[in-house]
Formats: sequence, C-alpha cells, structure tokens
Amino acid sequence: MLISALVTSSLTPTHTLRMTSVKSVLGVFASLYLGSLCVFLLVAVYARPANNSAIKKEKSSISKDENEIQPPNHLNGLKLEKGGVLNKDFHQEVFLGKEMEEFEEDSEPIRNRKKLIGIFEKVDVNVDKKISASEMQRWIMEKTEEHFQQANEENKLHFKAVDPDGNGQVSWDEYRIKFLASKGFNEKEVAEKIKNNEELKIDEETQEVLDNLKDRWFQADEPPADHLLNEEEFLAFLHPEHSRGMLKFMVKEIIRDLDQDGDKRLTVSEFISLPVGTVENQEAQDVDDDWVKERRKEFEEVIDADRNGIVTMEELEEYMDPMNEYSALNEAKQMIAVADENQDHYLELEEILKYSEYFTGSKLMNYAQSVHEEF
Repeated sequence: MLISALVTSSLTPTHTLRMTSVKSVLGVFASLYLGSLCVFLLVAVYARPANNSAIKKEKSSISKDENEIQPPNHLNGLKLEKGGVLNKDFHQEVFLGKEMEEFEEDSEPIRNRKKLIGIFEKVDVNVDKKISASEMQRWIMEKTEEHFQQANEENKLHFKAVDPDGNGQVSWDEYRIKFLASKGFNEKEVAEKIKNNEELKIDEETQEVLDNLKDRWFQADEPPADHLLNEEEFLAFLHPEHSRGMLKFMVKEIIRDLDQDGDKRLTVSEFISLPVGTVENQEAQDVDDDWVKERRKEFEEVIDADRNGIVTMEELEEYMDPMNEYSALNEAKQMIAVADENQDHYLELEEILKYSEYFTGSKLMNYAQSVHEEF
C-alpha cells in the first residue's frame, strides 16, 4: 500500500519515526542519557502509524532530490498525515503560515513575542483587541492558501526535475527513471533497460513503493487520460489536497490503512488502534495513553459530524478538505476554546501569549509584564 510504504520511507523526525519497540531503542541508544531517550519516545509516539500495516523497515536518511520527486509524507495545513496519523503541528501551521519556520529557528522569547503580537494585530481585523471565531476562520483560510501557494512554487521546480526534455509532459517511464535514480540506481542503465523493455532488478520494498506510486500517478491523470502528467496534474500527484479527485483518493488510502473489518468506514476503535508491543515500560505507555485520548477526542468531536460513532468516506473527505470553510470555522472555535480563560468566546492578546506554545510551538516567558508595554 502507498500509505504504509511511504510512511516507512526516511522522514524528518518531527513527523514520522521508525516504529520499533522501546526495548530495541534502549539497546541501540544505551550510551545516551535518559533525557534524550524520553524526547525520542515523545516524538516517536506522536508520529506512530495507527495500525500494524504501516509498520515496516525504515531507512535512516532521505536525499533532497528524492523528497522533490515523490509525494511528501507531510502536507502543511492538513489535519491527517499519510496513514491517518494526526498532524500534531496543524494548529501552528494554520496560525503561523510561512512564519512558522521563523518561530522554530528563533529561540529568543522577546523577538517571538513581538512577532506574535504582530500576528494578533493582523487577525484582529476590526481592531477591538480581541479575536472572534469569524476573524480566526478568515485567518486560517488565508494561511492555508499560503501553504497552497508554496506547494505550487515548489512544484514548478520539482516538475522540471522529472521533465528532462522540457516538453511540459512527463510519462510514467520518465518519472520512474528519476525516482529510481534518487534511490541510488544508475540512471543511464535504468533508462536503457526501460527503453529495451528489459527487467529491472529492484528490491521488494522499492518495487512496492513504485507500484503504489503508479496507482497514484494514473489517478492524477485527468480525463481524457493520456498517461502523461502536465505540471498541474503533477501537482495533484504530489499534493492531493489541490485536487478534489485526488483528495478522495487520499481518503480511500487512509480508510484502507485504518479499516480493520473492511466495511470502508471507521469506528473510533479503528481510529485509535495502536500496534501491539510497541511500548514496554510505563512511561512510554503513559505517552501512548495521551496519544489515544487525543485521537478519540478528534474522532468524536470533529470527524464524526453526525455523532453516530461511524466515520464515512464523505465525513472524512470533508474533514480532510483544507479549504472547507465550515471546517475552518470549527477549527477556529476549537483554537479559541483552548486559550479562552474568561470564557467570552474571544481571544485576547494576554490569552494568546499565555498559550503561545499551542499557537506557535514556542513558550514565551514573562508574557504578562510585557503585554501592555508592547501592544
């Protein structure tokens, strides 16, 4: 399956890490002190796939070129990652947009506080010094559009990498050659064998990825199908959120990965399922319990729109659609509820600064004494 195969490709540690038992991790990292191990466990659990089908051998690194030509495992502004894993950075992505990297790279609280105040002023359109759900909804849609624009810009570069003759169309064979070259195969030899219809000696894991990429490739080929992708179709191939048809395909992949009884629907137990034996001590189990609690809450309060305990493909598609205004409004209300200490259904600057870690990933100290000085 594409989802399970790509989840196990080399990823950035923030989003997906190798599914191994804590026992094996301790064996490998015995020389590290306990603090580093705890950090590793926290990241690993939040990136953990939700069923055994997604557990495969993971490679240790991935080249930039490979990232450029195969669908990324993480899509900014989408609530679910491949395999149905919750995107734990979603709130920050739709609140910060392009400024997210600045907060990650700059650890100076004073500068980050000023940036956050600047964002508050932009969201507060009517300048009443508080953010309403509609103002937050508008902002979320705007930041999501930013991610769309960034994906479009990157796609232009990625398309050139797989369109060697520059004719504006890429065949599956052209893409396959570039993909295998990114995996370390000799590009000229691969091209020659494909031209002569000779068998390619490819390891089973790479072949599985290729097979699933081929399914996605032809799904992105808009009718009338010509077995060639133009730049727009290639964007849909890399970023399914840009195409309604590809979004449906992505939903089918997620259901296929999580659906245990084959009824093409998800129950809460299927959505929160964890691989057996992935944790072997109480500390890791406590983290897993939090992970399950978070997924259960998302399922029951957000994804399951009619609250009947079953999530259909249609419900999941609406939930996944990054440009769904109703979903953006629900998200805005949730984000406000997290920090709305006075329960007035608005966000004031003091509240955002106090809960800055939720909105930006940065914990800003001494927020109270500085807020009136700088705003």
